[in-house]
Amino acid sequence: MFDFDTLVERKSDKCRKWDHQFVCSRFGDVPADFIPLWIADMDFMSPPAVIDGFQRIVQHGTFGYTWCFDEFYDAVIGFQRDRHQAAVDKSWITLTYGTVSTLHYTVQAFCQPGDCIMMNTPVYDPFAMAAQRQGVRVLANPLKAVDNRYELDVELIEHQLNTERPKLWFFCSPHNPSGRIWRADEIRLVSDLCKRYGVILMVDEVHAEHILDGQFVSCLTPGGAALDNLIVLTSPNKAFNLGGLKTSYAMIPDDALRQRFRQQLEKNSITSPNVFGVWGIILAYQQGLPWLDALNGYLQSNARYLADAIKTHFPHWRMMNPESSYLAWIDISEDTMSATGLTEHFARRAGVVIEDGSHYVQNGENYLRINFGTQRSRLEQALERMHNVHRR
Repeated sequence: MFDFDTLVERKSDKCRKWDHQFVCSRFGDVPADFIPLWIADMDFMSPPAVIDGFQRIVQHGTFGYTWCFDEFYDAVIGFQRDRHQAAVDKSWITLTYGTVSTLHYTVQAFCQPGDCIMMNTPVYDPFAMAAQRQGVRVLANPLKAVDNRYELDVELIEHQLNTERPKLWFFCSPHNPSGRIWRADEIRLVSDLCKRYGVILMVDEVHAEHILDGQFVSCLTPGGAALDNLIVLTSPNKAFNLGGLKTSYAMIPDDALRQRFRQQLEKNSITSPNVFGVWGIILAYQQGLPWLDALNGYLQSNARYLADAIKTHFPHWRMMNPESSYLAWIDISEDTMSATGLTEHFARRAGVVIEDGSHYVQNGENYLRINFGTQRSRLEQALERMHNVHRR
């Protein structure tokens, strides 16, 4: 029903992932025929229902200021209810301009220079940027790799909460970059610790829609996190390949936290939404789920292919099982080359652009991240190129 195998020409998009000039500015001298497997941007067209809806907007021909009308709230409430069994009230929802910028506003709203924010490392680098750019210190809590799967270091967490007293805990669920899905009991533990030590729990659930192995548990589901101490940030951007629209939303059940958050948005003039952004959410959530389910099956197949190819061609590497997302997290500590050295080697010699884990705040220096959200033929070609130039 949906075609994920046909190659989509993306260089004319001027997207960062495929733009040769931009990629060379990041990764050095890369061949013109490079294959990019780095930034979290898929190479598939967005759902037909979303594209058709956008075409109707374009044909109508007016793009004036809009607002958060009822259809937007209905789409979010229905999606969270049906997809994640979360009963979200309309009053909880605040539309924002992308999750990364919202991280910054959250820090501005709840922290002062000199405060600290806890985050489990390695983790999505904008977590740290949002803190540091506001003069707030990063409190890194390293995850423990147990049998090639991350676990929370509860003893260290409690020690840091008790001694450092962070204002916020930036919690990534599912975890980026490893794809780890946190269990319900782990989420309750995190929430209970936040309540005990007076820390606001901010949860990034952006990667919750690509579930490849297991069951995602939203912090907003019954019995999950405490609702009076919780900020949840998410968007349809990763799920439906809408990142360039820069539209997201927050769900904050507690009145006092929500009011403080919205006051900060007003200070930054975060008011009316992008017309394509708000309709993108509505169209994706109400009409894009068959496409999303089919895509997740394709990504599961790509993940299995990548894991098998690594075992065959790079047997000393260890790829974590990507329970969610389309991003593989690979331990290369037994390779004779460093992760940084490998990314430079593959970019210049093979024309395959991947990322090394040193970008993920801390504790990722021995890892590579590979984006398998692309056509299988491209993934196969990239792995063949990498194998041909690799020397252990």
